[in-house]
Amino acid sequence: MWPSFRRPLSQSRVESRHAVTCVSLLSLLVSLWFVFPHTASAADNLTVYSGRSERLIKPVFDAFTAKTGIHIDLLSSGTTELVNRLKLEGTRSQADLFITNDAGSLELARTAGLLRPLNMREVERAIPSQFRAPDNSWIGLSGRFWIIVINTKMAQPDQVSSLFDLADPKWKGKIAIPNAGSEYLQAGVSVMRAGLGDERTKQFLEGLRDNAGTQVYQKSSQIVDAVAKGQVAMGIVNHYYVYRHLATQPTAPLAVVMPDQQEGDLGAIMNVAGIGVLKHTPRLDQAKLLIEFLVAQAGQKMFADLNKEYPLHPDVKADHALVDRKSFRAALVPLTKLAELREPTLQLIEHVGLR
Repeated sequence: MWPSFRRPLSQSRVESRHAVTCVSLLSLLVSLWFVFPHTASAADNLTVYSGRSERLIKPVFDAFTAKTGIHIDLLSSGTTELVNRLKLEGTRSQADLFITNDAGSLELARTAGLLRPLNMREVERAIPSQFRAPDNSWIGLSGRFWIIVINTKMAQPDQVSSLFDLADPKWKGKIAIPNAGSEYLQAGVSVMRAGLGDERTKQFLEGLRDNAGTQVYQKSSQIVDAVAKGQVAMGIVNHYYVYRHLATQPTAPLAVVMPDQQEGDLGAIMNVAGIGVLKHTPRLDQAKLLIEFLVAQAGQKMFADLNKEYPLHPDVKADHALVDRKSFRAALVPLTKLAELREPTLQLIEHVGLR
């Protein structure tokens, strides 16, 4: 029989108390983890809800991470879905920033009280006031224009000078347009309504509906592809889709018309991609660092070079292939009006019967 070894009672009690202390300390740490989940490592992360295609924005965020060490967790979805999600989540949301490709949606987020006003000298120096909210709760990052893309084997650029030309019955069956759910279409129609009134806009939409027929697309890249293949003679898209297509297929028979530049015309319809900081974020300093990076010349140049968008920083040049920004004028409808115009615009689009 093995001999029995018994510890002194006092030592057993000391070890027992030590074990209880360790368990209590562990329980306290676990409790603190759930009460205060944002630890030191989490402080080096930012969560961005993005209404932009991930492939267009991730290279810019990766450059920011390489420079600062702050990692970006990106959640990408449709812009409307993200605004609704932010409203639903409220202060429980994990999002620190919201980035999307439509000033109207950013303004909706602002009026819903989701975004934080910013007092940042870097922003005010870099981005002209017409491209940001009055309180800087959202800031434009890059510009995009509605253009007419033409297959030069089927039509010539001098045959059209206005978006309204595409409603002419002579182009019946020869044009492609965005579908009714397109945020680009909704923003463009809102600008038309503000600048020209509902009746003229309604006539334009009816003409588009009749001329496009079944050539209605969910994605602008599909419109450019249809025009390039000669399925239609022309279409309406944001400018950068054409230049991205040409960057990979330089021999495609495509030309760009910057529309509505004659005296009395509306001017080119413009929208911006932009970003806002969520009101509840506990990582305001890190969020500001990202904003500074995106509005600075280096960040603006990345938008210009990677995405073929127009930089909003006045000292940063657009890609040389684009139409010179100084050579055309934009419609004068304030971007902040896109939010209040959204609902009646949707009603008009539905009334006309666009698909």
